[in-house]
Amino acid sequence: MEQSGKALADELNKAVIYQISLRAFTLEGTLREAAKLLPHLADLGIDIVYLCPIVEADDDERREYWSERQKAAKTNNPKNPYRIKDYFKIDEEYGADDDLKGFVDTAHSLGLKVLLDLVYLHCGPNAVFIDSHPDFVQRGENGQIVMGRWHFPLLNFESRGLREYLFANMEYFVSKFQADGYRCDVGDGCPLDFWLEGRKRLEKIKPELIMLNEGTNPAYLAEAFDMNYHFQWSSALLKVLRNEEPAKLLEQIWLQTKERDPIGGKHIMALDTHDIANDSLDRRLEKSVGSDAVEAALLLNHTLDGIPFLYNGYEVADDLRHNLFSNRFYGRDIAIKWSNALTEKGKRRMEFIKKLNALRHREPALSAGGVSWLPNSSEEALISFTRNSAEQDLAVFVNLSKNTVSAEVKLELSPAKVKPLLNRGVSFTDASKAQLRIAPYGYSILEY
Repeated sequence: MEQSGKALADELNKAVIYQISLRAFTLEGTLREAAKLLPHLADLGIDIVYLCPIVEADDDERREYWSERQKAAKTNNPKNPYRIKDYFKIDEEYGADDDLKGFVDTAHSLGLKVLLDLVYLHCGPNAVFIDSHPDFVQRGENGQIVMGRWHFPLLNFESRGLREYLFANMEYFVSKFQADGYRCDVGDGCPLDFWLEGRKRLEKIKPELIMLNEGTNPAYLAEAFDMNYHFQWSSALLKVLRNEEPAKLLEQIWLQTKERDPIGGKHIMALDTHDIANDSLDRRLEKSVGSDAVEAALLLNHTLDGIPFLYNGYEVADDLRHNLFSNRFYGRDIAIKWSNALTEKGKRRMEFIKKLNALRHREPALSAGGVSWLPNSSEEALISFTRNSAEQDLAVFVNLSKNTVSAEVKLELSPAKVKPLLNRGVSFTDASKAQLRIAPYGYSILEY
């Protein structure tokens, strides 16, 4: 695609995003308790903290207005964080205004930025504006409210009043709480011109604003958003880890994306999100594919050209099923197993994440270098590519299979000039020809 994506600041190109789902992050599930763990995230090398929705959720108990996932959770919790009742009020489940202010202030004191979650595609059936502003939601010929795929009322972007209401909401959290930007739920579902105007207004308050679109539309990367999601990449990576697809598929998807998207357009590189981690035990990757496979995938996401994205708990190899509808009032038995941090596996993961984040910050080729895929003789299992910038050349090799791989990679190396930056289970049988042997889920990052 010839159009250029929005140019990112160097700081954002080097950043690592960490998602906090408050209901899973601590047993209490509050902003105040989450703030106590922010020094831990700063120590990990996190740059941006993204909070799932914290505004008041609709407590309507009529099941016809519940999403299928909400019903399937069987916690009987009417409050879905993504079904909003009041866009300007902090949900008392998480705290109050002072708690959000304290969270953001603590984050900023530690050098962390904070993104809040905007849910503008739909609202709750009891949203505070529906009666007073009936035009704020979409309506059919008979005046009935139009429901979306999750059984929530769809917002009506044809209404100028609604747009002004939402612009004021976006400005409110940046002005009053000093939020650094937003992750926008199902952003592709809202008109592009709405986001363009919203960003224009927000940048008058905070020029360095960060906007993340939970969507894949290339047009949204040109001016409105700094980053898109990359669902196709995340889905393919999970299939490769489960040995359902060859590793070569990832290269194909990468190249297709580069062809489709604006030049320089960025995506988050996610292995897991609240959508994937919740509700189903067999979807927790620590159990389904194992910790070694998870680490190989995390390294891949940290070394490719995108913004690494970590779901809460990955740094301690959390393997518990999460539930987006479980909290201290409804089935509070599911949260991150922080005790893992005391185990050998948890300690290893913590150090591994710290190393990956440090490399991302320190090595110029990882934040500013181009990607060149390298042919290899074992493309069903082995990923091989270089990151090349004016200052540095790096080569990355990752075995995404449960088998030991012997392969030759099309890359000439001078053994005397090769410097390993991170290595697990990789040995060279002939370094000059890049002939190597990699243990199951092994990896290597070389400066050459």
